[in-house]
Amino acid sequence: MVVFPFSAVVGSDDLALALTLCAVSPSIGGVLVRGEKGTAKSTMVRAQAALLPQVDEVEGCRFACDPTSPDPRCPDGPHPADAQSHVRAARLVELPVGASEDRVTGSLHLGKALSARTAEYEPGLLALAHRGVLYVDEVNLLHDHLVDLLLDAAAMGRSTVERDGVSVSHAAQFVLVGTMNPEEGELRPQLLDRFGLAVDVAAPRDPQVRVEIVRRRLAFDADPEGFAARWADAEDALSQRIALARRRVASVTLGDDALLAIAEVCAAFDVDGMRADLVTAKTAVAHAAWEGRDEVTREDVAVAAKLALPHRRRRNPFDSHDNDDDLLDELLSPPPTDEPDPDDDPDGDGGGSPDPADGAEPPRGGRNPGDAAGSGTTVDAPAEPFRAKLFAVDRTGRGVAGRRSKATTTIGRTVGDRADRGDGSEGGPIHLPATIRATALHPCAFVVAGATTNAHGWEVRRKVIEGREANLVLLCVDASGSMAAKKRMTQVKTAILSLLLDAYRRRDTVGLVTFRGDNATLVLPPTNSVDLAATRLRQLPAGGRTPLAEGLVEAAEVLERHRRREPDRRALLVVVTDGRATSGDDAVARSLTAADRIAASGVASVVVDSETGRFRMGLAARLADRLGAEHVEVGEVDADALTGIVRRRAA
Repeated sequence: MVVFPFSAVVGSDDLALALTLCAVSPSIGGVLVRGEKGTAKSTMVRAQAALLPQVDEVEGCRFACDPTSPDPRCPDGPHPADAQSHVRAARLVELPVGASEDRVTGSLHLGKALSARTAEYEPGLLALAHRGVLYVDEVNLLHDHLVDLLLDAAAMGRSTVERDGVSVSHAAQFVLVGTMNPEEGELRPQLLDRFGLAVDVAAPRDPQVRVEIVRRRLAFDADPEGFAARWADAEDALSQRIALARRRVASVTLGDDALLAIAEVCAAFDVDGMRADLVTAKTAVAHAAWEGRDEVTREDVAVAAKLALPHRRRRNPFDSHDNDDDLLDELLSPPPTDEPDPDDDPDGDGGGSPDPADGAEPPRGGRNPGDAAGSGTTVDAPAEPFRAKLFAVDRTGRGVAGRRSKATTTIGRTVGDRADRGDGSEGGPIHLPATIRATALHPCAFVVAGATTNAHGWEVRRKVIEGREANLVLLCVDASGSMAAKKRMTQVKTAILSLLLDAYRRRDTVGLVTFRGDNATLVLPPTNSVDLAATRLRQLPAGGRTPLAEGLVEAAEVLERHRRREPDRRALLVVVTDGRATSGDDAVARSLTAADRIAASGVASVVVDSETGRFRMGLAARLADRLGAEHVEVGEVDADALTGIVRRRAA
């Protein structure tokens, strides 16, 4: 298969540099590539892997041992000093998002165990990636139990398997490269920190650059071999430069001034631990070697910090990343001189106050500057989120692994076993003791080449595991004028933001439907990006009448589409309203009819009652009754406040 040439890729300079520096110094720890779809993330990773130096390994070793320093604990060892070896290209091993734990770490060779009655370990993807590149596309969608395996291997440089009668440990040192679209959700902080460098990529906005990208891609698709041949010289030169930089890394000097600059930048970025300092230092050394220098300069530190620090900066969920570059420029800029810069005071009056003629003062308060005066529409900002009360779906589901509702999943506590039908429809790992017990008590015939034999086979049993699942949390939010009154929308937005933070921690998918005026709008289709949901929430205006029926109908349609697309992911509908339906004829009756439709579908619901004041109409409670939903007041979403209320009542 012909790979698109690395040197022919246009418009991804930071990504190309990050991948190259990891090729120069694999100990940096890999690259996380974040960007929108269609920005050549995967193309760049595969192209760069083709430039890596070749690997010399012991002949016949399944774990890629280096003949000059073989692993003394290699399962295929010990290897003699004069063991034969061979040279091969560096591997790019792809870890699919849906891979099983057995495929990643390796396990008992089931075929040989069932046919030949022998216990033999079959290596997994971590063994295959040793001394190469482990590539995870859509790494943010990787299941938590696979993330845990990667964390262990990346931290220890080894993979250990203690399962199903197998006890094996082997070296697993690889460059971890992951790509992701932030709109589909973020990474766990522990895994994010394991990536040495992180790069954000976006499609170029320059028309000439876009034209050149399309021209080169079409030329490659028309004649891959011919296109690659035209770039062969550039690829060879780049590969040789990487090999030369690799040899130069050990001789690059990292002086005290550079170390102090690295420490100051890491401290200013408020990063956790010392990994940021180490990765920044290694990256600065690699950049110096790549540029042909024998000593690390301030320029090398600046490049390294830009790639190694922003994704490690301590921040709260939903915080913006926009100020990272400005902070780096401020920290690494040359110290100011005593002489004033005339460009800083073009009027010569020495004043620092802004000129009113330069523009109006930014608007203050909650009103949206884009709204016409007197329109009655406001945009209120939420306060700091709090720890939200846990809302879960009743009964036990069978959705994807998560942290909200009880479910039968692939990870968790083993509560039993079930028969394997043999058609691939039964998921879950094999329950080895139950399989042995069932086979011993109930020997059965098995099929070989389409014919039933007389020999006794195995009655395979699979584990039934009970854990937690992730759900779709669909927020249906009332954004009418009654919500905007008395700053009620600020309280509501704070509660919703807290629910989004809870969904982020529980690995849920979220969606947002709003209703105001005469209709309802699907502001955010179901997505794993709670950051995007939080952004849409902050921008949500309030005002107008209350089309409650339209909001519930829109929510029902979204839930139905989701059910057809992901039948195993159960939904939790959270309706935030005061219940005052005021838009259209028979507004209340239509709202209750829509509520009956949702209740009949079996969707679990919660009604967050935003009605405040001494005199209340209780319409939200009536809506909750028709939905079969849990009814809570907006103040009761705060788990800590609710605990305080219970304690005070008990006292």
